[in-house]
Amino acid sequence: MKQTGMIFDMDGILFDTERLYQETWHEIADEMGVTLPEDWVKKISGTTGELMLRTLEKYYHVSDGAVVRIACRQRMHDKLEKDVPVKKGVPEILARMKEEGKKIAIASSSNPEQIRSNLRISGLAGFFDGIVSGEEVEHGKPEPDIFLLAGKKLGCPSSDCVVFEDSMNGVLAGHAAGMSVCMIPDLVQPTEEICKKCTWIYHDFYEVLEDM
Repeated sequence: MKQTGMIFDMDGILFDTERLYQETWHEIADEMGVTLPEDWVKKISGTTGELMLRTLEKYYHVSDGAVVRIACRQRMHDKLEKDVPVKKGVPEILARMKEEGKKIAIASSSNPEQIRSNLRISGLAGFFDGIVSGEEVEHGKPEPDIFLLAGKKLGCPSSDCVVFEDSMNGVLAGHAAGMSVCMIPDLVQPTEEICKKCTWIYHDFYEVLEDM
């Protein structure tokens, strides 16, 4: 990867937290007497802003999706205060990128407090030159806003950036931003359409390291 700007999604890429999120969404649904669809992970992963709220309103049968989002965020914050599980190969890939002089940003749909907390608890904060939260942009993924802002913060044009994503909405956002996309699938495997929008698809960061 010759590009200078390295932009990472957070949940499901840096941290093995997507499973925790799914567990939490279902906990809340059970308490509300709601049954989420089998493909819930596809519907919610990588969403933020208005798209997330409309999705929550539809499937939790509430008039204001923010109520469910706030409940999920609070429960996740409590769980992650105890431990933030780092995905394998992450410390090694970040260290290699730093050695090579890459600029590194995190672009996550999570709120900024949770992003900083995860980085602090995991011990990874020192690797990042920039942080972008979904709350800083008007349109969430699959729109490109969050990655465009991350590239701007790094001082790198889109053509000189690589986006690391696990969700389909994230891949679409990175591709729409005009950036190269490296997908490392987590809970959802890419469709044929999504594969076409990726420059690379790897199983984990150890495979990425082998190709650098």
